[in-house]
Amino acid sequence: MKILIIEDEEELALDIISYLSSEQYRCEWVADYSAAIAKVTSYQYDCVVLDLMLPGGDGLSILKELKKLNKEDGVIILSAKNSLDDKVKGLKLGADDYLAKPFHQAELAARIESVIRRKQFDSNSLITFKELLIDTQAKSVRINEELLNLTKKEFDLLLFFLGNKNRVLSKSALAEHLSGDFADMFENHDFIYAHIKNLKRKLKKKGSDDYIKTIYGTGYRWEV
Repeated sequence: MKILIIEDEEELALDIISYLSSEQYRCEWVADYSAAIAKVTSYQYDCVVLDLMLPGGDGLSILKELKKLNKEDGVIILSAKNSLDDKVKGLKLGADDYLAKPFHQAELAARIESVIRRKQFDSNSLITFKELLIDTQAKSVRINEELLNLTKKEFDLLLFFLGNKNRVLSKSALAEHLSGDFADMFENHDFIYAHIKNLKRKLKKKGSDDYIKTIYGTGYRWEV
């Protein structure tokens, strides 16, 4: 899962990154308004952790931009100002949650997980799809009650497909989901093909139907 942290306090941002990385989230960080706008307009994130007070602008303006672009990224507002006005304004502009500083990293991680589940899977930590059972908290997958051993990237791919059933996902969108803005550094997206090939092989070996369809010249689709 890919998280964007928009926070100008470097020490706090690094603490968040350290904790979330230990929880198997992939984190990107920006520290000012212009860099944040460039990120949210160019990439998609599972959750954005957004400080309201930023050099060069404010977090509420970033929320307005996300709303204008019809982005579906989850958003958790962070602010040192524990004011009702900020909370109400942020939630009205589309934020999913609000956390006042100071906070415990474990609470932030729990809020992020809750937002992602609510956005993609109607708040369920247990996701069922035909013969598949996915536990997003335990990060485990079972097919016909038999445990399936997946790498982190394969697990992320599976969740991404299930959260976007019947949608064609381009190779660039899949590459961005797995690698963030580092995806731009790759000359091609052959690594996506390799991950999908391995995921399909593992699913089939455990008795799952072949739901991942290749849409030639475009990308892939989890077909229901």
